[in-house]
Amino acid sequence: MAQYTTVADDATIEKTKQALEANGFTVTVAATGDEAQKAALALIPKGAEVMTMTSKTLSTLGIDKVLNESGEYDAVRPKLQALYGDASKKRQARKLGTAPDYAIGSVHAVTQDGHVLIASATGSQLPAYIYGAGAVIWIVGAQKIVAGRAAARDRLRQHVFPLEDARAHAAYGSGSSINYEVLYNKDPVHRATIILVKEALGF
Repeated sequence: MAQYTTVADDATIEKTKQALEANGFTVTVAATGDEAQKAALALIPKGAEVMTMTSKTLSTLGIDKVLNESGEYDAVRPKLQALYGDASKKRQARKLGTAPDYAIGSVHAVTQDGHVLIASATGSQLPAYIYGAGAVIWIVGAQKIVAGRAAARDRLRQHVFPLEDARAHAAYGSGSSINYEVLYNKDPVHRATIILVKEALGF
């Protein structure tokens, strides 16, 4: 699956950046994961309400720990975890996770013509990404850049899903599935910032 793990060259990254910007996304290019971490944290003020979505990229860069454990941010995920298992608080949990001031995570594919693909088993991250969050930040390894929409879906099914399924088995004791799939054609209200990283990060 080399086509899904090879970091795009500089010309392709620049082409993709321009296409994303034409579709309303704000785009930053980072040379390294460390640079991407600094760029992402610079977008979130200290004390801000922030929801970290489940993401191999965030955990690799340690961003989830900084945001959830440093005490310097109003972290939503620890609050959600405290509500898990209490059936009487499911509605409260749903509301808490869908409209944070900041939502941060990653995506499964970015097309060279400026679209973004995200899939989910539970759909939990999608309300915040699509509408609820005040601002969205995606950190994306440049190995996720593909030619177009068909290639994005191929990447999801052939590469991302088997890895995520194995991760879910290890973490939760049960597999994953592609139950929800969202293609972001444009960001007309300019809510989303994409940090493209010249490294292979995440699935």
